[in-house]
Amino acid sequence: MERYKLIKEVGDGTFGSVWRAINKQSGEVVAIKKMKKKYYSWEECVNLREVKSLRKMNHPNIVKLREVIRENDILYFVFEYMECNLYQLTKDREKLFSEAEVRNWCFQVFQGLAYMHQRGYFHRDLKPENLLVSKSIIKIADFGLAREVNSQPPYTEYVSTRWYRAPEVLLQSYLYSSKVDMWAMGAIMAELFTLRPLFPGTSEADEIYKICSVIGSPTTDTWADGLNLARAINYQFPQFAGVHLPTLIPSASEDAINLIKSLCSWDPCTRPSAADALQHPFFQSCFYVPPSLRPRAAITRTPASAGTKGGLEQQCGRNLPGALSNSKLTNSFPSPKLHASLSTGVQRKLDMVNQDSRKPDKSLKSSTKPRYQPPGRKSPTFMSKGRVARGASETADKFASMTIASRRQSLGQQPKPPTMKAGVQWTGESGGMFLRPTQQFPHGRNYPRKVVG
Repeated sequence: MERYKLIKEVGDGTFGSVWRAINKQSGEVVAIKKMKKKYYSWEECVNLREVKSLRKMNHPNIVKLREVIRENDILYFVFEYMECNLYQLTKDREKLFSEAEVRNWCFQVFQGLAYMHQRGYFHRDLKPENLLVSKSIIKIADFGLAREVNSQPPYTEYVSTRWYRAPEVLLQSYLYSSKVDMWAMGAIMAELFTLRPLFPGTSEADEIYKICSVIGSPTTDTWADGLNLARAINYQFPQFAGVHLPTLIPSASEDAINLIKSLCSWDPCTRPSAADALQHPFFQSCFYVPPSLRPRAAITRTPASAGTKGGLEQQCGRNLPGALSNSKLTNSFPSPKLHASLSTGVQRKLDMVNQDSRKPDKSLKSSTKPRYQPPGRKSPTFMSKGRVARGASETADKFASMTIASRRQSLGQQPKPPTMKAGVQWTGESGGMFLRPTQQFPHGRNYPRKVVG
């Protein structure tokens, strides 16, 4: 720990406190989590869930664990530093977030969750305090309660903050799955739209009461297993028809309301997975399909997100990347000011490549026309107006001559000069081939031509 200088305590939790610190050698600002429990062996530290899970994960939307230090039986986790958490960002805010901002954050979190779930872990403690934000980037943190999907039940009863706890956990089920993370994301998403919690229960019983009052009481059709769980603990659901969700979240669009309803479903089996949530129409504007994954017919076509969407509508699609089969969409998260130029730059580069690939064809076709007479190499017209075209045609000439030379040399023959035309001879300058009149056949007018090998 002598390599780090502690600056300020930024958080205090059940299991440890978090400090902002600076690396004395590199000057990098980091976050150091100091555990409250004593650890007397290194094996005990390595077997911690937080250490085991984070060592297996490397994703732009999951906080990075730099190193683990044990000193004087005290355990320290060194993380990358993030400016604040989502709770700090919303607690004193008066103006509502725009839907584009909510979409951008949720899209990133679902990418991190999809990556995590596909690698066999679920978080179990998702809440705004555990979602760290720096500018437009959001990352999942605090894996102290993370469990492996394939680990053996029973699981612990307490897993997350009450307001974001799934109903199956509230009913003391020990057979829950990664769908508890999806319920928490539904509650967090609604809170981002309204800046207040969707189910603010004061106890486990009051939490179920709040849930029933919002989404309606479960029935045998909507959640038969839940009724059995309630019967096993002698609990009876309060009877509510539920409320019209758009009245509680007036700033949300129809697609956003639909996604929140599906995430906050009684039956875990009906909740979408993180990968499925990313395919929801609410995130349609977030997707940017790279050229390598597009059909051939659509390669030269400009994607909708590059030309028609603006602001944060473009950002969330290029934030990246990670959890789906096309996880190579992006591997970095630049600032919001760079997103628009990034998208158009990729597409523009693609178009320029296509244009360059077509230019040699045009030059070949034009060279066959008898009326085409390109100006001489030294003429002002050629120097000023033909610079761009010359670069493309010279490149084509180089490739053509290289191809001929390599084929002839492979046959063991010396490369022969091209067939000479009457009154002209070959000259090579700067890698290009041009024709000019010889001294033996003077002419009043010059007709320079390009000859493509």
